[in-house]
Formats: sequence, C-alpha cells, structure tokens
Amino acid sequence: MKEEKRGLKSHWKRIVRKKGFFPALYLAVAALLLTGVLWYQNANRIAEPDINLDFNYQDDLWGDNALDREEPSEPVTTPVENISLPVLAESRTQIVTKFYDHDADQEEQEQALVFYNNKYYQSQGIDIAATSDEPLQVVAALSGEVVEVKENPLLGYIVQLKHDHDVTTYYSSLTDVVVEEGQKVSQGEVLAQAGTNLFNKDKGTHVHFEIRKDGKPVNPESYFEKPVADLTVDDDQKEPKNPEPELESGLTRAQT
Repeated sequence: MKEEKRGLKSHWKRIVRKKGFFPALYLAVAALLLTGVLWYQNANRIAEPDINLDFNYQDDLWGDNALDREEPSEPVTTPVENISLPVLAESRTQIVTKFYDHDADQEEQEQALVFYNNKYYQSQGIDIAATSDEPLQVVAALSGEVVEVKENPLLGYIVQLKHDHDVTTYYSSLTDVVVEEGQKVSQGEVLAQAGTNLFNKDKGTHVHFEIRKDGKPVNPESYFEKPVADLTVDDDQKEPKNPEPELESGLTRAQT
C-alpha cells in the first residue's frame, strides 16, 4: 500500500515537472470559470420584450397614431361690439335734435329739422347735449380708425371714424380734439369735447353724431346697444332733398 502511494506521488511529481503543465492548468481553470459565468447569466436572464421590427417611424408619428390626432383649431373671431352713445357713460345728456325719418310722424320730423339762414335742413344724425354745465366728453361709439379730422366754419371740428362692416361714424360740433388721422381708437375712448357751432347754435353746446352704413345714413337711436353687424340700409330709402354742397356731415336742406 505504501509503495502504491509512493508510486502515485512520484507520478504526479513527474507530471508537474513537465514543461507546459502550469500553463495548461491555468487555461483549464479559466475555461471552467468562463463556462460557469455563461451558465449563470443564461439561467438568470430576464425575457426581453418582443420588438416590432415593422415599426415605421414616419407612419407612427405622423399617420393615424396618437401624435397625429390633433383637434381642429377653432377660428379666432373678434367679438362684435354693440353701438354705444358717443358720450361718456356717466354723462347726463338728452337728444335735442333727432334723425330725419321720412316715415315718421310730423311731430318727430319737426324735431329733426335745423333752421339756419332762413331755411330748414333735415338732420341725418342726432344732436346730444348735456343737461348740466359740466363739459361733455365725446367718445368713440365703436372701435375703429380715425380717417378724418378737420375744421368746418359752420359745423366746428369734425372727426370721422371707419369701422368694420362698412360702417362709418361722424362727430361734429367739437372742440379740444385729442385724436389725429390714422390713429386707432377703442370703443369709449375720448375723441374731443362737445362744443358749439354756427349751423345749430340755438342748441348750445352739443355733439352732432351720425352713423352711415355703405355710405348711407341710418338712425342712431334705432341701433344703440345693438351689434354693429345688425346695421342695415333700406334699399328703398329716400335720398335727401335739396342737398346743400357747402354743408357737410349729412345736413341737407329740407324741402319748403
């Protein structure tokens, strides 16, 4: 038995002493370690998600997918303004001259006549006067653009505004005008102060105000606090009789 053990030891000694034994041993150990690592990784690997190889980047981003489902945008609309009185809201006023309506009764038509230089003229607007001695501030009845500012020897200062829907407004018998041509103004913005004029001097301090649709005058009292889009002109509207070219802002001579 002892001889067998001594024989085995001698055999291993001879093997160990051989050239290349230890390099071969190192390679064998390394191979075993690598095999163990690979087996461990395979045993603990988490299943990877199934990848759709048919994914189309352009189609999924811009086609019928969620990123392309935009709600149609609503058109931006500007609110339609209601026509307001051409004076500050807190002002205490009264209408001293009415709009001449050919279909109105005789009493109302008489309130729409202006007597000047021994003649009667039809008013195509209204005259608004203060009921107190306080200065009367004249404001824009609608938002718009100042297209004309000028002085007339009979009517005083005149301001004309242009608005949407082919509407223009006229303000005359003014003083202390604070706007200029080309200026944008908002509804309620001060334009001037009411003054006096030679044409209707009997009414004292007042503002003459007109509204025109497609160049034709309409009765302002019929449209106050109503949307500007509601303004209409009767195609059968009668033309003023005996127009006076030297008179501006829609004041025309009445038939006598």
